[in-house]
Amino acid sequence: MTADNSGKRWSADEVARLKDLAKENTPTRVIGLKLGRTEDAVQSKASSEGISLKPTNQAPYNRRTK
Repeated sequence: MTADNSGKRWSADEVARLKDLAKENTPTRVIGLKLGRTEDAVQSKASSEGISLKPTNQAPYNRRTK
């Protein structure tokens, strides 16, 4: 499966959205789907921009666990 934006440059808006989604602890695969990018592309761009996709051990979307 190829993503809509596969091979295209990242726009400043996409990078900003990536930062926001990462802050919300959105899973990497979901970020990729929202941005039309592959999971690998999201991880690569996050790494190059210094954006942390961690912690992966917390529930996404700010859900609280008992």
